[in-house]
Amino acid sequence: MRAIASQERSTSLKARESWHIFGIISEFVEATERLAEIRPAVSIFGSARVSPGHRWYDTTVDLARRLSDAGFAIVSGGGPGIMEAANRGGYAGKSASVGLNIQLPMEQTGNGYQDISLTFRHFFARKVAFAKYATAFVALPGGFGTLDELCEMLTMVQTRMGRRIPIILMDTAFWSGLVDWMREQLLGNGLISEGDIELIQLIDEPSRVVEAIFDHYQTRGFVPTADEHERMLYL
Repeated sequence: MRAIASQERSTSLKARESWHIFGIISEFVEATERLAEIRPAVSIFGSARVSPGHRWYDTTVDLARRLSDAGFAIVSGGGPGIMEAANRGGYAGKSASVGLNIQLPMEQTGNGYQDISLTFRHFFARKVAFAKYATAFVALPGGFGTLDELCEMLTMVQTRMGRRIPIILMDTAFWSGLVDWMREQLLGNGLISEGDIELIQLIDEPSRVVEAIFDHYQTRGFVPTADEHERMLYL
């Protein structure tokens, strides 16, 4: 009886996992269909715990509005805090404001400043959407989630699985300790190369962030090359 029950349970579990895979595929398909035409886009990250009126929130609204008016769609996590500020600035500008929401047991509630809103159940599908359609990455102060996205983006550019894009950290006072640690410990111990540190830019003024992104693309277009497009298929 134990063998029969075990076999039935095993079959049930495999069937559930198989159907789960279709759910994952559907998230990738929806993201591709709804985001493929939004380029150029800038992904903006930061804490969900920052309230309106905080200088980081206000800086993000200003930055996103400038980028949106300059022709960049704004992509955020769709939630409160810095994510809301990014969508708010983008929504007030001329380009699309995109929220890539995630179902979480706490913190995540969708903000009301989204022209395009997607909801993910799987972190990895959401992370691919952030990276695949980004012309630039901007991180404001945040916690583990922001650090996770930062390291993910740095790794993809470092390994050349993703295209070389500007990776900008705003608020030097907040980020400089981390960058110093990377230089001292990671570079100092030969765990990364000098060029890897140079992937990061520390910029405080929203106007200079916009300039840095345009400077990066001055000698090439925003559209990925054929080689970059092929590599990004494997993100």
